[in-house]
Amino acid sequence: MMVAPTQNDGWRLDTLLTGLPVRGLPPAVRVAGLSANSRALRAGEVFVALAGQAHHGLEFLDPARAAGAVAVLAEPDARWPAAAIVRLATRALPVLAVEALGRHAGALAARFHGAPSRRITVVGVTGTNGKTSVTHYLAQALGPDAAVIGTLGSGRPGALASATHTTPDAVSVQEILSGFIADGLRFAAMEVSSHALAQGRVEAVHMPVAILTNVTRDHLDFHGDLDAYRAAKQKLFTRPGLDAAVLNADDPAAEQYAAALARGVRRLRYSLQPGVSELHAKRVATVAEGLVIELDGAYGTATVELPLYGRFNAANALAAAGGLLALGLRLDDVVQRLARLRPVAGRMQRLGGDRQPLVIVDYAHTPDALENLLTAARAHTQGSLICVFGCGGDRDRGKRPLMGAIAERLADQVTITDDNPRHEDGDAIVAEIVAGLERPAAATVQRDRRRAIAAAIGAAAAGDVIVIAGKGHEREQQIGDLRLPFDDAAVARAALDGRE
Repeated sequence: MMVAPTQNDGWRLDTLLTGLPVRGLPPAVRVAGLSANSRALRAGEVFVALAGQAHHGLEFLDPARAAGAVAVLAEPDARWPAAAIVRLATRALPVLAVEALGRHAGALAARFHGAPSRRITVVGVTGTNGKTSVTHYLAQALGPDAAVIGTLGSGRPGALASATHTTPDAVSVQEILSGFIADGLRFAAMEVSSHALAQGRVEAVHMPVAILTNVTRDHLDFHGDLDAYRAAKQKLFTRPGLDAAVLNADDPAAEQYAAALARGVRRLRYSLQPGVSELHAKRVATVAEGLVIELDGAYGTATVELPLYGRFNAANALAAAGGLLALGLRLDDVVQRLARLRPVAGRMQRLGGDRQPLVIVDYAHTPDALENLLTAARAHTQGSLICVFGCGGDRDRGKRPLMGAIAERLADQVTITDDNPRHEDGDAIVAEIVAGLERPAAATVQRDRRRAIAAAIGAAAAGDVIVIAGKGHEREQQIGDLRLPFDDAAVARAALDGRE
């Protein structure tokens, strides 16, 4: 997103860095912007070189110099001690070492952009599954004054700038929020990943409302174990400035997070079960057009009809409703807004049907998400339920046999294929999925995802449902260092067209 500085036209680098632990003498150069991405850096900006797990930003110093960086701020670590960093400086390009730059980058960018999160209402949404749907439902319900930041990109729903991470880097988040303000927006619903919380990417973002969807197994390759993963997500609910916490009472983590809330933070629990929650569903019914939910609780009673499918989407809708109530809307207004919701790309996305088999494309890539997806799909299946899925490489290996077992238990036919193998051996990934099957000979293995989807749709009959899980909205497939164009929904449409 191209954002021209407004009040920060006069920033000088030495002034901007006031109070930070800088090694080296900051020059009095004018700063046009900040960027932690050398490929997105524009002439006149400062390159923020952060220390990552696999790479250090200084590996991209030459592209940043070529793009016109006026200075470089670099984070010292074992690979790049502060003394080595400052020796990179030249007369043409100052290079400064800033201790713990990753923790300071957000505040630095917020200073540059005039603290944008204080001038727009940001709602943070965390959880293993449902973040994308809930943020989009919030933005849809809030109307043209609202935008999203997350997996699908940033901007108003339907007009998103592309994204590379669920939660952008700390510098980009501030620039995006500044751009929203320039566009006249008043609300931003932001996905907040466990990685972002652990790495401090949102520490400089003021979020008066925080929402929890659920906490199930994911990203253990990064966090190590479920306790550490759960603790990372809890950070969203212990931040200063939080006014209201919207918690899924059906998830065990909700009680832990509620106990950690600071005095004075409002607690709004939602649930699909009747009970003590401030907002709960007395009844959830599946109808041809979607879902009918009878709501009850401290905010009153109401019935809402949603053009959405799957019981998990009822939970997502309640999470969004809780966020709207926390923002001060009345329940009758919330219900009217929810009735206008539309499905999110790659989330229970339906294709075909009628005289064709029904195809459902979904991003489900965790055991819990796959189980919820297949359970929801079964309710719309008259014939056979077919599941086509794989598991991503360079990610939590322990979930692979679990997902294989879930697919075998809930689907009538299972095809195991490639997801994004990344830098792992695809055959090894498949073998770990197959290890969870009781009847491995009954499953089909076709590593070519395009062929796997086409074969499943080609062999299906009207009344059958084919679930294509794992990639959802993604438009690429990563194999090694290659990113090849690939869109599950487009491949499925072509296969459906080929049946006619």
